[in-house]
Amino acid sequence: MSGAGCASPVGPDVVRVDATADTVPPTDVSADASRDVGRIAHPCQRFRAGADASAADATGIEAGASDASASDAADTLACNGSPTLCDRRYDQVSFPTAHNAMSNSDEMFYLPNQHHGMARALADGVRGFMIDTHYCNGEPSLAHSQCWLGHKPLSVGLCEVTQFLDTHPDEIVTLQIESYVSDVDTVAAFVESGSSDYVRFQPVGTTFPTLRQMIADDLRLMVFVESGGGTPNWLMPLFQYSFDTPYSFATVSDFTCTINRGVATNPLFTLNHWLQNPASDPMWAQLANVNPVLVDRVRRCMADTGHLPNFVAVDFYDIGDVMSTVAMANGL
Repeated sequence: MSGAGCASPVGPDVVRVDATADTVPPTDVSADASRDVGRIAHPCQRFRAGADASAADATGIEAGASDASASDAADTLACNGSPTLCDRRYDQVSFPTAHNAMSNSDEMFYLPNQHHGMARALADGVRGFMIDTHYCNGEPSLAHSQCWLGHKPLSVGLCEVTQFLDTHPDEIVTLQIESYVSDVDTVAAFVESGSSDYVRFQPVGTTFPTLRQMIADDLRLMVFVESGGGTPNWLMPLFQYSFDTPYSFATVSDFTCTINRGVATNPLFTLNHWLQNPASDPMWAQLANVNPVLVDRVRRCMADTGHLPNFVAVDFYDIGDVMSTVAMANGL
């Protein structure tokens, strides 16, 4: 991104949040001054000082490169890892998705749903993240159900997304947030982390852009919330855009393609594919995430719904055949 990685042209249907936008909450987002926006030198702020150089390195384009060099880079664009995906609309692409992505054993969460945190998951190819937010010690945090199970500041988790998008300019990331934090405090964390630089608003009922267009706009972060949303408009109510399957499965034989939330005419499809018996465990992922179990369910649900599963959401994404199954769904 140009300058400090924070500015690019936007059209009438997209919104970029900055310090002057009327969608940004005031710094007194709560009575607790410790939650004021910009209260600290955030790790993202230090990291992003060199973001332009890193982004240039990632694309192979140096500052002042010729138009021919830029054209060559455009010709070899790999959208979410594949040139094949560049001219597909966002709703025509399947994304590997981590369920309860914040709850991971690397960061010592209790009863985790993943082995690795979001930064490692991004490096490993995960592009969709289901996250839960709660207030922990008065601060908007990533936590699953109870803070004592493990938590980290929401702005710090979002910083990991910012860092990835700063240095991987041809990647699109999606967040689905089960939020128990106010929209105002949620937005404040996006602004503080810098991830608000990348958010995209998609009006309900309009045609999604291609991945190539999202990359050209440099608006590559889609943010959906299970409750609330709409202010600012890029905080999009999930089930106005997506439908999903049930998510309470104890055995492989329980997996169905029944529509749970949302309606079948919504343009996005979330396939919930994990076992909890009674809680998540790597041994359940060893049953659920493998071919043919995962592949067969993806194919069956595609046939039953007539829709590509856009978000193939799993526990322990690093177990089994998740990445190859999503590649299969994308025809790669």
